[in-house]
Amino acid sequence: MFAHHLKLPGRSHFFHLRAFRSSWEGPALWNSSCLSGLPPWPQQFHPSRYLSVNFRPPYHFHHSRWRTAWPNSSFTRFRQAPAIYLSCGHMDRCDNGPPFKRRKSNDEIQRRWEDFSQHYQQNEGANIFTADGKETKSFDFSVMSYNILSQDLLEDNSHLYRHCSQPILNWNHRFPNILKEFKQHNPDILCLQEVQEDHYKKQIKPSLESLGYHCEYKMRTGRKPDGCVIGFKQSKFSLVSCHPVEFYRHGIPLLDRDNVGLVLLLRPAAPGCSAPCLCVANTHLLYNPRRGDIKLTQLAMLLAEISKVSDQEDGSYCPIIFCGDFNSVPGSPLYSFIREGKLEYEGLPIGKISGQEQNPRGQRILSVPIWPKSLGISNYCQYEMSPEAKPVLDEGGISGLCVREEENFTPEKKLQSSIEHKFRLTSVYSHFLTKGGTPEITTCHSRTALTVDYVFYSAAKNDISVQPGSGPIPDGRLQLLARLCLLCEKDLWTINGLPNEHNSSDHLPLLARFRLRC
Repeated sequence: MFAHHLKLPGRSHFFHLRAFRSSWEGPALWNSSCLSGLPPWPQQFHPSRYLSVNFRPPYHFHHSRWRTAWPNSSFTRFRQAPAIYLSCGHMDRCDNGPPFKRRKSNDEIQRRWEDFSQHYQQNEGANIFTADGKETKSFDFSVMSYNILSQDLLEDNSHLYRHCSQPILNWNHRFPNILKEFKQHNPDILCLQEVQEDHYKKQIKPSLESLGYHCEYKMRTGRKPDGCVIGFKQSKFSLVSCHPVEFYRHGIPLLDRDNVGLVLLLRPAAPGCSAPCLCVANTHLLYNPRRGDIKLTQLAMLLAEISKVSDQEDGSYCPIIFCGDFNSVPGSPLYSFIREGKLEYEGLPIGKISGQEQNPRGQRILSVPIWPKSLGISNYCQYEMSPEAKPVLDEGGISGLCVREEENFTPEKKLQSSIEHKFRLTSVYSHFLTKGGTPEITTCHSRTALTVDYVFYSAAKNDISVQPGSGPIPDGRLQLLARLCLLCEKDLWTINGLPNEHNSSDHLPLLARFRLRC
């Protein structure tokens, strides 16, 4: 979720040091009023434009304090979207306890599956792929996305884990718990973030290979020792191609960060089923809440690679699964861009892009265009070949240029203050619990609790997320069969937050089951 924003000397003496104290406070996640309906319809929740700041405080905050902290005059531009708010997990001081009463408990997190399979007609997908190779009409598989918390980052940011006892933060305690989750859920596709290189080579990769996975890894650039992994069960998929993406670009100040992405093209192992290939993408975008311009550019670069990899001969795209830690909250402009496919960004403060902070330092406005032409990516988030564009080399992580020229693509359109992409993506999670409408949480530590992790997918026309009257929808061929429910912040603090005795990351794993229509 975060970068190296606090360095402590002597990492080997981590447990004997105290991070410096600073006085701060901040608000919380999102208000349930932004949801026009309840799950299981994830597509109902996403604002049409920008991030609303018609905030309603969590129940344990005094209203007058919020009125003082957030004057209305600062947010006049963002009142047209539904309301959200940031994490109520923030504390008045970083050395205070969390807002909810903790209990020392050995209880494990109880998460239930939410099943949507009865939504689909009984005759659809009646013949499912089986191990004996019988003829099938569809292909079922599961996906997990999980930020497992790099040990180096944990030790460099010890102030985030003051609520934890020292032994549970040791990697020798954490890794068996993480491996246990892999075995318990047994996903067919595994997208991991914050995977430390030495742990990957010595422990994670051998363990996953023993469970039948093939793994691809992309480490962050520079001196960052962690990266992203995509693993898949070799009994379910075969690898067609692998495409690492580096967001760092020498000579482009906007892209001086070391985040990366990874895109795989997989062929389903489904005898008798003419299932298309599946494009699986995984990323961990920049943490810095004040640099939304960088986050949007990183996202555009990865979307361009997804566009190239998923492009089919008939002009359509193969089904897409897009996972990761996006360091952006539901309803933020970045989230809405992924869901809606378009963002009008002129006049938008860069500190509002991700919605992580309600009162970000600095209000610099996004420039038009956001990224330079030399990057070679159009406003449609596709690779372009133009006289002004410089070649982009494979060695930088970009696999090529010029996947598809847009019709009537003129120089004037390049200067429009909007960006677009051609995918119709929806979220596996609706970001509010079905019962009570309480905000879901994907990450929780001593300073915050909010949602930043997502599994997006290209939905079939009759998918559970598609609502009547929502307009023409491309058939993405993927149906959401089930999802492992998330928890609210209060429930997480009853088991001492994250990490804890049994859950060894400050993120929860996201898990979904899909049906790929042949």
